[in-house]
Amino acid sequence: MKRILLAATASLALGACATVPADTATTPPVQADAAQSWDRFTQATVKRMFEIDPAFAVYQGDHDYDGKLPDWSEAGLNARAAFLKQTIADANAFTGLSKDQAFERDYLVSVLRGQLFWLTDADAPHSNPTWYIGGGLDPNVYVSRNYADKATRMKAMIAFFDGIPKAAAHIRANLRTPLPKSFVEMGIAGFGGFADYYKGDARAAFADVDDPALQAQFRASSEKASQAMAALRDWMIAEKPKATTDFALGAAKFSRMLKATELVDIPLDQLETVARDDLARNRAAVKTACAEYAPGKSVPDCFAQMNADKPADGPVAEARRQIPELTAFVKQHDLVTIPGTEQALVEESPPYNRQNSAYIDPPGPFEKGVPSIYYISPPDPAWSKEVQQAYIPGKDDLLFTSVHEVMPGHFVQFLHSNRSPSLIGRLFVGYGFAEGWAHYTEEMMWEAGLGAGKPEVHIGQLSNALLRDCRFISAIGLHTQGMTQEQSKKLFMDQCYQDEGNAAQQAARGTYDPEYLNYTLNKLLIRKLRDDWTASRGGRAAWKQFHDTFLSYGGPPVPLVRQSMMEEKTPKTVF
Repeated sequence: MKRILLAATASLALGACATVPADTATTPPVQADAAQSWDRFTQATVKRMFEIDPAFAVYQGDHDYDGKLPDWSEAGLNARAAFLKQTIADANAFTGLSKDQAFERDYLVSVLRGQLFWLTDADAPHSNPTWYIGGGLDPNVYVSRNYADKATRMKAMIAFFDGIPKAAAHIRANLRTPLPKSFVEMGIAGFGGFADYYKGDARAAFADVDDPALQAQFRASSEKASQAMAALRDWMIAEKPKATTDFALGAAKFSRMLKATELVDIPLDQLETVARDDLARNRAAVKTACAEYAPGKSVPDCFAQMNADKPADGPVAEARRQIPELTAFVKQHDLVTIPGTEQALVEESPPYNRQNSAYIDPPGPFEKGVPSIYYISPPDPAWSKEVQQAYIPGKDDLLFTSVHEVMPGHFVQFLHSNRSPSLIGRLFVGYGFAEGWAHYTEEMMWEAGLGAGKPEVHIGQLSNALLRDCRFISAIGLHTQGMTQEQSKKLFMDQCYQDEGNAAQQAARGTYDPEYLNYTLNKLLIRKLRDDWTASRGGRAAWKQFHDTFLSYGGPPVPLVRQSMMEEKTPKTVF
């Protein structure tokens, strides 16, 4: 389980902790002296979770688990469910805790309930390839993080590759066909991408290790792993003619997802009203900005004019220039504390993980001296030249992607979570908290003066906001109202002014990532919490204090943070 995944596999990866053999699937017993035993309980529980999902442990920087893969057998999945249920019961049995411990208990329980939803209620291991694509098959930690010398990391990769054929056999046995077409296409892209990566870029990354015996072992293990992934890809290709359009969770399950994963409990018709109101707000703002920037032109033409100003040397080089400028702006306007001296590098996304245009890979809390990497995806070479060119963002559009991913978005957020006083806060940063914060920072930076009021910069911010508004509406429509993928694509193009390639990609993502409504949903929850919390603390003058306090919690569901910061009796969904 990765702490955050901004590619298309995000929601299920965050829920996809793997499994443990049945004889180790019990939690530590609750002890009589609850207040003193809680810390021991959390430490022991986290240790078990690391044993259950070694990929999660490695991603956090605990390299005692290097090279190990989750147990995706049917017995392992059943044991995982038993572990989650028992741990939830044991955690809830604690009473007499301090305020901080009680919050940490509720935080841990919310994490486990979210994982249990995806494991049992949604039945993701049997129905969705992204459970595996985002849940342990990615060896990028060994390639991109210099936590040890190359030979040591290479040996970990060999052990990892040695486990892939068995893992692939479990995946093939678990997935129940026919699958939805978009899921099959995701499987083809994901498994096929890993097949290429294992014997291609992953092998090339260690080509300079001067150890012929180790190199021979590495080639043999990576070849077998690649063949196992290629076999899954070919199986997915063979399944394509039988693919369905039955991807929807349904209204009842969608509501359970929101409550289990984000503590959001609101009727779906009210939630849709919130989404459409924000879409209307941002569409009105776009029309105003476009009237100033491109008078007489339609909004699509205005967007085209803004996006025509593309970086001559590509988005990666442009993002590398943007980050120092954004850092200086955050410091100058005293918006949020930037702890530590860590860096964020910018690289092109690896071929197996290009289902989203950009994402960041932050180091876990146990890593030392390892940079975050901000990945930007190139367009699909299979697209037409026109669609490829449209996919490359304009400078002002990319500016707010860099805000989102790096400064003061995810990168800053993880600098804070890695320093959380809570072990649970350091390890478990939720989808809604992370994406809500990062998306919130885009509008906050514009409000703070980024771009000096230039309408084209505002349009860049609004283009990103509109994209997330259509995700919000599409998630509800696709999973509760019978919306088709084509109708979702049309929504992205007509209402949110997205180009055809991006609209198609976003519509497909909504089918297997129903949680991608979290961007706007949680942004609005954070904005309301900020307004309510700062109202008695000086308003705008208290923004930095609010931001630092909010980020200090780690990454729990936003309603739980609201309960603590506003000193309310229960978590509330307040917009």
